[in-house]
Amino acid sequence: MAIARTRDRGQHAVQPTKTARESDAFEQTLRPKTIVEYVGQSEIKGHLLVYMEAAKKRSEPLGHTLLHGPPGLGKTTLAHIVAHEMGAQMRVTSGPAIEKPGDLASLLTNLQEGDVLFIDEIHRMRPVIEEVLYSAMEDYCLDLVIGKGPSARSMRLELKPFTLVGATTKAGSVSAPLRDRFIHNLKLSFYTPAEMEQIVLRSARILAVELEEGVADSLGACCRATPRIANRLIRAVRDFAQVDGERFISLARVRSTLEALGIDERGLDRTDRAILQAIIGKFGGGPVGLSTLAAATAEEEETLEDVYEPYLLQQGYLQRTSKGRVATQLAFSLLGMEMPEVAQKNLFAA
Repeated sequence: MAIARTRDRGQHAVQPTKTARESDAFEQTLRPKTIVEYVGQSEIKGHLLVYMEAAKKRSEPLGHTLLHGPPGLGKTTLAHIVAHEMGAQMRVTSGPAIEKPGDLASLLTNLQEGDVLFIDEIHRMRPVIEEVLYSAMEDYCLDLVIGKGPSARSMRLELKPFTLVGATTKAGSVSAPLRDRFIHNLKLSFYTPAEMEQIVLRSARILAVELEEGVADSLGACCRATPRIANRLIRAVRDFAQVDGERFISLARVRSTLEALGIDERGLDRTDRAILQAIIGKFGGGPVGLSTLAAATAEEEETLEDVYEPYLLQQGYLQRTSKGRVATQLAFSLLGMEMPEVAQKNLFAA
């Protein structure tokens, strides 16, 4: 819910001001609109600036671009920024939403010159859809087969030059022929603590939330190096503070809110700890297969692999091996347990 500041005895008070619909629209402004506003991913931003400037000088659309990395790092935001910086309209869809070639043909034939077509979860497109996309990406045309049997005939439709931006959390699941047709292949990485602090400060400023000294740093450290989680937590802390009538967000408020949400100072939530506890408590530290771990934690395999494992791996709590997942010394220390010799041998053997 959006808030506004009002003067109360010389201080800023936090009060609700907008309807739910206005609030939703307002909070969409947390998404950066320009590449200058976008925090982090400096290497990718540098490359994109060069590619976009070169495309503008040639009066051409930006080359097809594949963005990949863990969820919440800003792939969709970058796609919107590309469209904005190129002065182009953007059409948004997802891989699972394109069910038949006609759906894709309808999208492509309605694109104007220079438009950006953003396909999220592009790795989930069906092979028959991908084959239609090949000629569209390379030659800006569609080769369609109309009818069946002896009366079937092929038809070629000319398309206006456009930019395809694909996003995926699983670059390895994108077929090689499709992946090779992207001119730019950009991998988003996790954010640094300093970048996360900047993101928290920016979101707080947009939401008109006053933060006490040290709050942005503390909150940024609990966001799993992911902007989406930072934006979610700053809103949660704001809501808890608003309900209790607090004018400023204090460190004590941040700690109590995170405790209520089950998030510790490292950014690990209940599911993260449940994963580590299952590997250590039920399987002696591993190795344990993904399907077995999913059953033990009552989570889907895809959720474990795409949402939780990347951060646990990056922070050094988990290791993937050919035999399964293995808990590290850090994971045992986190849970206040000694690492047995068997677990150490399994880890070193991996």
